[in-house]
Amino acid sequence: MGWDFEGTEIMRPNVNLIKATLTGALGGLLFGFDTVVIAGAIDALVRLYGLNPQEKGLTVAIGLVGTVIGALGAGTIGQRLGGRETLRITAILYVVSALGCGLAWGWTSFMFFRFIGGLGIGASSVLGPVYIAELAPAKWRGRLVAAFQLNVVFGIMVAYISNYAIRTLHLGATEWRWQVGVAGIPAVAFLILLFGIPRSPRFSASRNQIAEALAVLKLMGEENPEAELEDIRAAIAQEHAVAHEPVFRWKYRYPLFLAISIGAFNQLAGINAILYYLNNIFAAAGFSQISSDQQAIAIGATNFTFCVIGMSLIDKLGRKTLLLIGAAGCSASLAGVTWVFATQSHQGALLGILVTYIAFFSTSQGAVIWVYIGEVFPTSVRSKGQGVGSASHWFMNALIALEFPVVVHSFHTQTPFAFFAVMTVVQFLVVLFVYPETKGQTLEALQRRLVPGD
Repeated sequence: MGWDFEGTEIMRPNVNLIKATLTGALGGLLFGFDTVVIAGAIDALVRLYGLNPQEKGLTVAIGLVGTVIGALGAGTIGQRLGGRETLRITAILYVVSALGCGLAWGWTSFMFFRFIGGLGIGASSVLGPVYIAELAPAKWRGRLVAAFQLNVVFGIMVAYISNYAIRTLHLGATEWRWQVGVAGIPAVAFLILLFGIPRSPRFSASRNQIAEALAVLKLMGEENPEAELEDIRAAIAQEHAVAHEPVFRWKYRYPLFLAISIGAFNQLAGINAILYYLNNIFAAAGFSQISSDQQAIAIGATNFTFCVIGMSLIDKLGRKTLLLIGAAGCSASLAGVTWVFATQSHQGALLGILVTYIAFFSTSQGAVIWVYIGEVFPTSVRSKGQGVGSASHWFMNALIALEFPVVVHSFHTQTPFAFFAVMTVVQFLVVLFVYPETKGQTLEALQRRLVPGD
């Protein structure tokens, strides 16, 4: 609690709400860390197991295959067991994956445990934000859910710092094992903390455990817990009434196009190919391993900083405006990377160009995608629509991660960057002429605008 300059009392989230939010958001940190930590270890794995370009791509992409499956299955399991209990399962998957990858006795076992980690990433990417959203009072919901996304990009930065720190220890043949295995430490902490937070009041209410739901609402600092509980019960009743509404109907063609295209464009901009293969990209430009790790830290810090900036601008400038600015900046930056590799000159400019690219991406697509997908569907199919957009994103992510090293090996290093540059130009045009602006409009108004006759 505090006071503003005019003497008005300002309420802040209480300790219980902050604890539960930070615990749920820790899954985001593990999500970001586990996703990109492979960037520091992949070359050692290639040498150790004699991997060809296709196998190298599969080593990176196998975790993303697990992520798709985990994301698709998380909703059903979460509804049955509850978000908190399902997050405990994801924490166990994180622990098993980290220890298994660090102690892997062959390429096949490493792939298996990385797949297990992907299941955890996919499930936590769905359930972490949902758990926080269902727990937080409405006035704090947006900012507290954003804590999960911030932890994802923070986890990416921590992974790059961890890779660099372990590299400086000169651990030799075991170096890569420590790089992938160290994730077990925060994973164990995540699991322990999950035993100190309550179940979602929404889940308790759905199981008719009304007293428990009311107690949690009071614990989280809800101003009018009785009224909020009635709203929750009414919403649950409404969802039961429309539970079987299919999303793949002709009247939802516009929201479906928006969700699928923004999910695909997010990856066709090359963001995760760059994050996963960052060390290889810098090595191709002549940087040493240690230097590549240092450059990666700068990339991770930029990603985190500009994601925060993007979230602060999204309600001021609007979703469409940010997407247009980001597409233009990313396209120019990717053209710059293409030029560096095509001419084999000015390699020293590579870091600055990539930092500029990350700044544009994080401020735009990095901040907008999940907000936008959640806004363009009506309530009756919103969760299913989000699943469609998420599946588009993760499928394209896995495909690009799998084929990136193959394309570089078969053609030239600049080839995928030229492709990404063209795709961001296409994105700019599609957003300019097809995408609606959703800023400042109610969900009901958007439904009338985007779903004909609904």
